Amino acid sequence: MKRTDFTLKPSLIAMLAAATLLTACGGDDDDTVVVTPPAPVMQTFTVTVTNLTANQPMSPVILASHASDAMLWNAGEMASEALEKMAEGGDTADIAALSVINSSVNGTGLLMPGMSETLTLTLDEADVASISLATMLVNTNDAFTGINSYTIAGMEVDATTAMKFMAYDAGTEANSEAKGTMPGPADGGEGFNASRDDVDFVHIHPGVISMYDGLTDSVLGASHRFDNPVLAVTIMRTE
Repeated sequence: MKRTDFTLKPSLIAMLAAATLLTACGGDDDDTVVVTPPAPVMQTFTVTVTNLTANQPMSPVILASHASDAMLWNAGEMASEALEKMAEGGDTADIAALSVINSSVNGTGLLMPGMSETLTLTLDEADVASISLATMLVNTNDAFTGINSYTIAGMEVDATTAMKFMAYDAGTEANSEAKGTMPGPADGGEGFNASRDDVDFVHIHPGVISMYDGLTDSVLGASHRFDNPVLAVTIMRTE
């Protein structure tokens, strides 16, 4: 039998290579479709707080988002240690670390009487439920105020709500007003103390009793008294 030698043309080689590649890929039936998930939808809320007292600076505010069934405190019930630390010394680190908190932001410093500050929270639409806010009245033993689980789900863009809030007593430290027992500028004393020597349940604060009211050991004066409400809050959805 006669042997025939031949050489493939470059164009034919290219066609064969393309056919081989298609076969290796399994054809159109085996193509993998990569689906890019949609970008998360974000919602932004601004919360403006105003100190309504005459001479009660407030500790740096914490604004936190959480599920609708979470509460930072319940009147008539024992305060958590996280709340106690905030109400006695203005420390919000344990509140931010609570398992129920999705995200939080803190104010930049003391909220002085008559002053306002605006905080911003940007949340994934799936996490929009409720917010809480807390701050200590620092010229007291354990007075605090704030928002306790306010629903923001369903707020429309540019919607605004304004509220005012009263002062609470954490019930964890006796309201002695004695020198060395309050962290504020009126005293510069102790903040958080793990021992509890009061009624040990959260309640509406009865107000301070200054040295001019007959509490001779008090380091507070008439300017440190306060009536409710003590805090004004405006919430707005901006995005």
